[in-house]
Amino acid sequence: MGDLLTLDVLGLDLWQVLLILLAGLWAGTINSVVGSGTLVTFPVLVAMGFPPVTAQISNAIGLVAAGVSGTVGYRRELGESRAVLVPLTLASLSGGVIGAFLLMLLPPEVFGVAAPILIVVALSFVIFQPRLQAWVRRHKADPTAEVPGQPAGAAEPQVPSRPISPALWILVFAAGIYGGYFVAAQGVLLMGILGVFMAGTLVHANAVKTWLSLAVNLIAAVSYLLFAFDRIDWRAVLLIAVSSMVGGSLGARIGRRINPNWLRAVIVVVGLAGLVSMLLRLANG
Repeated sequence: MGDLLTLDVLGLDLWQVLLILLAGLWAGTINSVVGSGTLVTFPVLVAMGFPPVTAQISNAIGLVAAGVSGTVGYRRELGESRAVLVPLTLASLSGGVIGAFLLMLLPPEVFGVAAPILIVVALSFVIFQPRLQAWVRRHKADPTAEVPGQPAGAAEPQVPSRPISPALWILVFAAGIYGGYFVAAQGVLLMGILGVFMAGTLVHANAVKTWLSLAVNLIAAVSYLLFAFDRIDWRAVLLIAVSSMVGGSLGARIGRRINPNWLRAVIVVVGLAGLVSMLLRLANG
């Protein structure tokens, strides 16, 4: 059995391939339920010995597949949200380009130091997500609450509508920079922003969040292909793309039956393991 697990596949041991495939499947499922799948795949790649920047770039390209399958599942809500998609997509793409170029232009040592800090930030988003969602729901449930960009006292539309407020555009732009640089938990961050600053239901906010996350991942992936091709590990891209696409499609079916707290706990445990691994590397660096 031990010899089988060390069988060479794509230049990796079989157990490493299986672990990356499992991480991609789990990440795709998590992205369809609570978001933050990167906090599973990124630490796993780092633990497998991939350099942090290579792990981040390869992971971001691979998870585009999960974003595609998740977006297809929300096509009806996205159709209803088309009035706001263009300006918000432009905001996300603009920020994503900046974040992607920061990752490519800054020395790898900067990301090596920044990544543990960003993992802590991302894990904080995940841990406090239930409270954030509860606050957003209370805001949505209050019919007298003022919607940014609309006159005070105006009833909130059931579907997203224009005009969007400058605050919403700026915050989505900032989330794009974060996502282009690090990806992890950008969905949780966007959900909080859209849930408060965008008109419509939480389902519409989740649909738009899924689309914007995909847009950032796509623009980042194109930037990496054009300007950081040598930093891409296509083994990781292939394994994560295949497994996360399956996970993304399964997530809509089985994700609702899984207690989100268990999913969140897995994210935190794996994220902490990756954080410890990166800190040990820095200490021995």
